[in-house]
Amino acid sequence: MDWGNVTAEDLMDALREVDWSTPPRPVPEFFSRFTAPRSYSKWNSRLKCNLYYYRTNYFILIMFILGLGFIRKPLAIIAAVLAGISIAFLNDSFAVTFNEKVTRTVRQFSPHLAAKMRPPITPVLRGRPSTKRAIHICGRPRWIFVFIFAAASCSLWLTSSSLLTVLWALVIGLLVTLLHASFRTPNLKARLNTFREEFRAVWRNYSEL
Repeated sequence: MDWGNVTAEDLMDALREVDWSTPPRPVPEFFSRFTAPRSYSKWNSRLKCNLYYYRTNYFILIMFILGLGFIRKPLAIIAAVLAGISIAFLNDSFAVTFNEKVTRTVRQFSPHLAAKMRPPITPVLRGRPSTKRAIHICGRPRWIFVFIFAAASCSLWLTSSSLLTVLWALVIGLLVTLLHASFRTPNLKARLNTFREEFRAVWRNYSEL
């Protein structure tokens, strides 16, 4: 796959649509074979490939650095967890799975309440191009839950006086991710894995042209 032709928008769409339950790559593989890119195009292609292939590892790494920065502040650790959930809600697979599990649990105790948690039915109009189905959680748009968890996380960080610490931890986490993705040499397994069906969503627009 020519990652140089993959735009940032395509990469973000792929990260949003990929299965959230994908396990992280093995630690020995994650910390092996580092080389400097020979050109900007090589670096650009390598960065996108590694961000997609090691996405779960990077998410865990950033959350670990955030948690490590607040190891002596329990409220800040809870805030980091809430921030991670807020980011996870941006992934379609995680949002759908979360909605199904919550709805199934509520249905066992209150079927009437579970019926109210169904998402609104979007009418299909003839002659109009099909649009992607919006993701709902408990019958509400996904962005509401993203905002609620993000706001709760910020409130706990302010309460624990850790806002400056979280900014430093976040910068360090993103910097470590950027450095690893820039210098980790993509192996054959990563290239073959991203070439197969897992990344079909990125190229769906090209196949429809």
